[in-house]
Amino acid sequence: IMDNVSAIRMFTLSGINETVNYRIAIFSLTLLYYSVILFVNIALIAIIAFDENLHEPMYILLASFCINGLYGSVGFYPKFLLDLLSSSQEISYEACLLQAYVMYSFACCDLSILAVMAYDRYLAICRPLHYHSFMTKRRLSLLVCFSWLMPFSIFSVSILLTSTKKLCGSNIQKLYCVNWLIVKLVCPDNDTLSNSIVSYATICLYVLHGFFIMWTYMHLIKTCARSKEDRLKFMQTCVPHLISLLTFMFVMLFDLMYMRFGSSTLPQSLQNFMAIIFLLIPPVMNPLIYGFKLTKIRHRILGLIYVRRK
Repeated sequence: IMDNVSAIRMFTLSGINETVNYRIAIFSLTLLYYSVILFVNIALIAIIAFDENLHEPMYILLASFCINGLYGSVGFYPKFLLDLLSSSQEISYEACLLQAYVMYSFACCDLSILAVMAYDRYLAICRPLHYHSFMTKRRLSLLVCFSWLMPFSIFSVSILLTSTKKLCGSNIQKLYCVNWLIVKLVCPDNDTLSNSIVSYATICLYVLHGFFIMWTYMHLIKTCARSKEDRLKFMQTCVPHLISLLTFMFVMLFDLMYMRFGSSTLPQSLQNFMAIIFLLIPPVMNPLIYGFKLTKIRHRILGLIYVRRK
């Protein structure tokens, strides 16, 4: 097995070459944006953690969503900021595998948490009498653990399989490491069937997540059409979730289409933007949408601002 293990110890991330003239401007904007991501997510997590009135399933899941946003951002932004300041954009073999792991698990954790949120809203609106007996602290803990541990376990297998392959190239035409692009560098005499099987099984699993979310929303919309009170509850708590879900689906489809069919004729700067859109929009938009739309959180934020002004 040791003969198979890659002799390549460094990768070159060549996606950044085109931005050479605007590095300082891009660095300043990225640093500012990363600071905003950290601030809005940490603020929302802190508000939920310190206010006992917000220790309800919906808000705990929202805190989990924000923690995942921080996790994904930490996997990309610090390294990207360093790359903008350095003359060579290199990353070690181990760090590249770790970054690929973080990128994939962050995206899939998002979808897992959205599926658990959809289930929570389904129980709250379609089965209100059973909600508290169903959504106990223990069950909520299990669901949160499931939404984190499942992507982590799947991508551990995926990255371990990649780490056993011998590579014949070290150039990654992207701003960050992605498992699929590392697999493309595997030598022709190495079998990548196991990687393909794991990849397609993962895609099938997360497509099922998508169908589950659609099923819950069909029931939610059918239930909410019956009464004004349910429609109000839907508008207050489900609309932010729906916006987050549609945003997530849009950016992930965008990224998948780009990775599978991305044209080398497109300008590198546009390819770079397409590649990082899932790290730009959700980590900022999700906390802001929930912060403004969920009444309890909005009141808490306004209360804090009002107290400070006094």
